[in-house]
Amino acid sequence: MEGEALRAFIRENLPVTPVPGVPEIRLHKAVPTSGLNRLARDGGDAFGSPYWAYLWAGGLALARHVLNHPEIVAGKKVIDLGAGGGLVGIAAAKAGAAAVTAAEIDPYACAALPLNAAINRVGFGIYMGDMTIGPAPDAEVLLVGDLFYAPDLAARVSAFLDRCVDAGLTILVGDPWRTPLPAARLREIARYPVMETANLPGKESGVFAWVR
Repeated sequence: MEGEALRAFIRENLPVTPVPGVPEIRLHKAVPTSGLNRLARDGGDAFGSPYWAYLWAGGLALARHVLNHPEIVAGKKVIDLGAGGGLVGIAAAKAGAAAVTAAEIDPYACAALPLNAAINRVGFGIYMGDMTIGPAPDAEVLLVGDLFYAPDLAARVSAFLDRCVDAGLTILVGDPWRTPLPAARLREIARYPVMETANLPGKESGVFAWVR
């Protein structure tokens, strides 16, 4: 499934709901009746894990922080790295960023991103591909939510963030202290109570500045 058929599936099967703790934003979100297995069956190996269809602690905290402190992004060029469904990028756009680019490797996420942007009456560019293998992007702020969940990914992202901070970008990371998080490279600047789903107890997630 691709193109308009995929977008129609998302519109019809992933209801639009307010984001817990970030009620200014609404997103298409998977529920038990969404039937994502249909996408998996049709997409085969291309489907992957549908992280984009759910809410994650680091993104929730980072979006809340950006909206609470719009001066971080206001008037600036912003990258939402590993954007998923676009929560953090949408928060940056609402906070007054001059331009937002949502970077994603998942084509299913890239189908959901413009739908979620439209719901929230914002716009952003989409970079489909692995930005972490390249040089620092032409941006001023890099926002990174929930990308430190596996050791190999954490190592690749860390090397990219080093290139970005050396190029002068401001980097904020949102993460609930997962094991691969390189804590020695981070300075905690805030923490927020978050709730990823209504069926699980709340947790806390930190927001961190990336430091050399």
